[in-house]
Amino acid sequence: MGPRMTVTLDLSHRPSAAAGPVSTPMSTRTSLVGLTLAEMREAVIALGVEPKKAKMRAQQIWRWVYFFGARDFDVMTDIGKDLRALLEAHHSLDRPEVIERLVSADGTRKWLIRSAPGVEFETVFIPDVARSGALCVSSQVGCTLTCTFCHTGTQKLVRNLTAAEIVAQVMIARDDLDEWPSTTDGRALTNIVFMGMGEPLYNLDEVAKAIDLISDGEGISIGRRRITVSTSGVVPKLEELGTKTGAMLAISLHATNDDLRDVLVPLNKKYPLEELMAGIRAYPGLNNAKRVTFEYVMLKGVNDSPAEARALVKLLSGIPAKVNLIPFNPWPGTAYECSDWKTIHAFADIVNRAGYSAPIRTPRGRDILAACGQLRSESVKTRASVALKERLATAVEAS
Repeated sequence: MGPRMTVTLDLSHRPSAAAGPVSTPMSTRTSLVGLTLAEMREAVIALGVEPKKAKMRAQQIWRWVYFFGARDFDVMTDIGKDLRALLEAHHSLDRPEVIERLVSADGTRKWLIRSAPGVEFETVFIPDVARSGALCVSSQVGCTLTCTFCHTGTQKLVRNLTAAEIVAQVMIARDDLDEWPSTTDGRALTNIVFMGMGEPLYNLDEVAKAIDLISDGEGISIGRRRITVSTSGVVPKLEELGTKTGAMLAISLHATNDDLRDVLVPLNKKYPLEELMAGIRAYPGLNNAKRVTFEYVMLKGVNDSPAEARALVKLLSGIPAKVNLIPFNPWPGTAYECSDWKTIHAFADIVNRAGYSAPIRTPRGRDILAACGQLRSESVKTRASVALKERLATAVEAS
């Protein structure tokens, strides 16, 4: 068993005064948050600015929005009052509404965000991850993949998130952490991981657009090498992901044979392991400096044996890789249990001895259901898991 965790919840929905308000009511005006520079130029032209001057004005607004995190047009002192009045009349700097804010005993923060009626998604900030702070962003509301160990997989897909909704998650976190302007000194939020709700490769166009916005050096300025996109293995999209985004790749693996992975990650039935590993080997820019991260959730009596560890080493042969071992994070109604710590450490030792880094990810935010695999935008009732347990037992026996 791991160390005991004391539960401390901040349910006030209020950040520090410096961070500004957490919740912003949705406006009838069009928000500039999430627009590209080209889209901002078109918005300025629509307000009557001459096309020759529109590019400069758009660049000024861009910097106020993405570098300074402006919440009010009045702070844009290098823009004339007349244009600021037009911007105020037709546009806003609103983020989507934060309807719930939770802070874990370990400092993890989770925001439940609503961008439209019925469109709710979560984003999580995890502080002090290998001397960095990572923001886990969502790319969809719900998910289509139904991975059986994942709480998000129990929620049906509502829709893809837009690039603006993805970028807004970063900006909401920056607001709450009081991290404007976007200087690189002393940042708490240094990394972005697309490991929240949804399968990013099923929303690749919007994810790629969001990464362009997040990584722009004149704005939010989080470099592409600090942005990781995690996929369950949508093989036909892997090359496009690498070419379009230059992002780091993570694979939600969790099993070393097709029988078991078919149960844990049903997408495996469409893209089995042999096809997945071939796609990973062809990922653009793959080298020792740009390793693939393989995520492996530790499930008691399911995928945590020494034999599985040796099979994992064999599967990764020749791939520049590291393995994140993730103690299973329980959620209401799950059929799974977390492997015990002795088993997890024994598994890690086998992988480490084979030359692969295999850190054990410290569970973060479990007390607020913010840990890996726990995100879901609505509460669910605990339900029977007999059928799943039977399928799982069959798969384990077959492996």
